[in-house]
Amino acid sequence: MNVLLVDDHAIVRAGLRRLLAAMPDIVIEEAASGREALALVRATRPSLVLLDLNLPGLGGLELLRRILTEHPQARVLVLSMHAETLYAAGALRAGAVGYLSKNASPDELLRAVRRVVGGGRYIEAEIAQRLALQAAEASHQDDRLTERDLEIMRLLGDGQELSKIADALGVSYKTVANACTQIKAKLGVARTLDLVRLAIEMGVA
Repeated sequence: MNVLLVDDHAIVRAGLRRLLAAMPDIVIEEAASGREALALVRATRPSLVLLDLNLPGLGGLELLRRILTEHPQARVLVLSMHAETLYAAGALRAGAVGYLSKNASPDELLRAVRRVVGGGRYIEAEIAQRLALQAAEASHQDDRLTERDLEIMRLLGDGQELSKIADALGVSYKTVANACTQIKAKLGVARTLDLVRLAIEMGVA
């Protein structure tokens, strides 16, 4: 089994390598950036990619999409510092077959690896529970991002000011400002700067 570890922290990759090395017939490659990861995907065609979302340069979700475009058979398991459902949902929509936070135990990581390599899916239990609750709530609460919300986030991620976004969308400044307030409430963040960060990390920008 060929495994690609994608994380910009060498100490994390070393720990994962030691943990996975006990598995039979395993070949492990490492990448510290999206560019390195894509080159290794093309060269080694890994069966499993363990992917961190916080990478320099190319964002984790965009990298996930590109990996699956290059190698659709790859099974991508996200291992992220983020335990929020927003990140998990974004990764699963982008094509990941599993999601774990870095708070997960070594035993749980190995279970997740075995599950996804065997053709299944794996989501850390607490995150899966919150995703299920949010899905149930969404059936009677309008707390999902609309196409307009996503477009505003994309423009924010591109560095556009609210006045420029209003011009681009053909609406008033006040309409865009109110929309930003609503988006922040939906995503549980307090500042516009947080929306910019989320837009980049979610791959919206």
